Parts: sequence; C-alpha cells; structure tokens
Amino acid sequence: MMPVTAEKIAFVMALAPVPHSFAELDAMVSKGLSKKALKTSVSRIYKNAAESKKLLYQIIPEATYKRRRETLTAEESGRVERLARIFATAEYVWSSEQDTQTFLTTPHLMLQDQTPLQVSMTELGARRVEELLWRLYYGIPA
Repeated sequence: MMPVTAEKIAFVMALAPVPHSFAELDAMVSKGLSKKALKTSVSRIYKNAAESKKLLYQIIPEATYKRRRETLTAEESGRVERLARIFATAEYVWSSEQDTQTFLTTPHLMLQDQTPLQVSMTELGARRVEELLWRLYYGIPA
C-alpha cells in the first residue's frame, strides 16, 4: 500500500543524488541529510517565511539548527524524511500541491481536531496521518 516511492520523497527534499530505493534513502538518512533538505521540505508546506521558520524550529530546535554546519544528525534527518514522506503521500492522494498544503494545515476531525502536520510530528502520529490519507484515497469510511 505504498505507491509513494523513494524518488517522490527525495523530490520533496530536493535530494541529489536521487535515491532509487528505500534502502538508498535509508542510507542517506542514516548518514545525515543536509540542512537544505529540511528547508526545502518546510518551504513546500508553507510559502510564508514566518510559518516556515516556525515549522523548521518545531522539527529541530532553533539553537540546535543554528549549531549544525551543513549536515543533520541521523535522528534529525529521520524527522525530515518523515515530513517529506507525509507531504509526498498527501500530494499523491490530492494530486495538487495546494490541496496538499491545505490538508496538512487544516484541523481534521479524525485527528481529534489537530492538523495532520501537528499529528505527524511523531512516527506513530505520521502513521495515523498516512492511514487517514489512504482511507481518503480508497474511499474507506472511518
């Protein structure tokens, strides 16, 4: 049930070279992604600079982010990948970047009136958001 490919997730983060499998993507995440991958992912969700910065510092605290030279830790990179995966999945379901942004930033009843973005800050929350997205995609009632 994962039609979202490693390439699509990498596209959200603007990774180069582009991984062609989840194993390659996992290796890149384990090694540490660039700060640019985080900035690019966040800018796909929020076009407003203030909102982008707020989300960026929610994923990696401001002081920590500023200490990083170029590369994030494996744990931080995992958070960036999770954000990109949720975005790529939502974009697959909605077929529109604008609809994806709206979905991610609008409170949803099935997520206890939290936004999918808020819920996906943890891995289990991200799984809940992915499950919701696939239910919407396949037209499965709650």
